[in-house]
Amino acid sequence: MKPEIHPEYHPVVFVDISTGEEFLTRSTLTSEERREVDGVEAYVVRVEVSSSSHPYFTGEQRIVDSAGQVERFRRRYAQHLQDSDDG
Repeated sequence: MKPEIHPEYHPVVFVDISTGEEFLTRSTLTSEERREVDGVEAYVVRVEVSSSSHPYFTGEQRIVDSAGQVERFRRRYAQHLQDSDDG
């Protein structure tokens, strides 16, 4: 590897905000928040989805409704959905 061209690689704690699960690993990501985990000072990066909350890994299906998008979709296409059910 060429010296001085690669980003800094350091300990990072990824926190899944939906489950609270934490993963200590190494990454080039940083954040303003830092804390000590297992005697190591690490950056804290919060993520919305990880293997502990993603339906593919958990086996459960969830509808994440951000800002009522699912309900708005159902209202908009209610007639089309009813027509296809009658078919």
